[in-house]
Amino acid sequence: MEDGMAKTLFDKIWEKHIVKSKSEYPDLIYIDRHFIHEVTSPQAFDGLRKRNLPLANPQQTIATADHNVPTKNQHLPITEMLSRFQVETLRENCKEFGVELYDLGHQKQGIVHVIGPELGITLPGLTIVCGDSHTSTHGAFGCIAFGIGTSQVEQVMATECILQYKPKTMKIEINGTLGNGVLSKDIILYIISQISASGGTGHFVEYTGSAIRSLSMEARMTICNMSIEMGARGGMIAPDQTTFDYIKGREHAPKGQAWEEALAYWKTLTSDEDAKYDTEYSYKAEDIEPMITYGTNPGMGIGVTQNIPNVAMNSNEQEMEKALGYMGLQKEQSLIGKEIDYVFIGSCTNSRIEDLRLVADFVKGKQKADNVNVWIVPGSKKVEAQAIAEGLDKIFTAAGFDLRQPGCSACLGMNEDKVPAGKYCVSTSNRNFEGRQGPGARTFLVSPLTAAAAAVTGKIMDVRQLLN
Repeated sequence: MEDGMAKTLFDKIWEKHIVKSKSEYPDLIYIDRHFIHEVTSPQAFDGLRKRNLPLANPQQTIATADHNVPTKNQHLPITEMLSRFQVETLRENCKEFGVELYDLGHQKQGIVHVIGPELGITLPGLTIVCGDSHTSTHGAFGCIAFGIGTSQVEQVMATECILQYKPKTMKIEINGTLGNGVLSKDIILYIISQISASGGTGHFVEYTGSAIRSLSMEARMTICNMSIEMGARGGMIAPDQTTFDYIKGREHAPKGQAWEEALAYWKTLTSDEDAKYDTEYSYKAEDIEPMITYGTNPGMGIGVTQNIPNVAMNSNEQEMEKALGYMGLQKEQSLIGKEIDYVFIGSCTNSRIEDLRLVADFVKGKQKADNVNVWIVPGSKKVEAQAIAEGLDKIFTAAGFDLRQPGCSACLGMNEDKVPAGKYCVSTSNRNFEGRQGPGARTFLVSPLTAAAAAVTGKIMDVRQLLN
């Protein structure tokens, strides 16, 4: 791209990180931060050992245990064999290669995409990777963040660089004011229902518009988190005063003169007025209602008051039939009033303190329905400590909710928190694939408020009917 040409935010950060570029080949991109966890790092560490290579930059590598960890009795030895083996292996690898590890029980442990921002490790203008697709979460800070495969984890460990073809760019603009009871989770579920679970393939998405700018950092992270669910490589939001206020004073954030210099640079991180994107979409915030998925990919979503479509949207008829068969649902059915069995509030999409406050505020003085198990899993030890300090734990306990310890939990059922076969779970996580929350589990994706409404009524509800 010529200098002097109008550039997108993505172009600016990408170009600043090119180590080597040659036409017809992928660019060699420098990586500023590499997050690792217990599931996708062991093979990469083994690869370094086999090649007798050191870790290129241990200071830029941050490790935590999150995917496979139990969310009860974390002070005791892990009972599940695979989980215990993976966590112990991570421990040994981090010790051998000099990586800082936020292990189980550490006050900074948590889901990788929750701890990066809350510790001030995630900053505007950086390139960030992790062997986890939802690394796109960090893009909420105006950085290029994306998930990588295990062989690429090894590549970054060895060289602090990665080979990547430059993705196309997409702009999604949301203007207007969100209605009562409509959250950022509803925005992203709405977008995916409009463009489909593959509509963003090959692109890096920038979210803009007045509705996006009005959101808190936690809400922005929810949106960027699910960019991957429309097939995109990642999502990002230009940093602004909301971003700077969130970062300031956090543990790893720049301080003093370094802060002033960083801020001056961060303020340049916006797309130029006449920057060209490969694809553009625009939506009105007023058109979005509380959303819910009915199928087995995040693109199969509807407004909670709408009926399941009678023709396949964003999929073919065969896929639609298969998805509805798996979910035990019919075309043209309304989901309002449908009885459910589990509510899961957590995951890297919706487990931050703001999510927990919203839920606590809604359920205060109410009881969970008898037919429902409710799991609340904070995204990190810091979120858990904050929730306890604010007394949210007492509200949850009084309502009959099970407040657990931090981890990925029932988002992906790699741990003990699985939804039994055939049972319905209303979930604030990011994926509703077949068996994602346990073999045969049936998942409805929703916002924390819609989940809270399901917890207290025992069925799918339009939360707006229950808000004062």
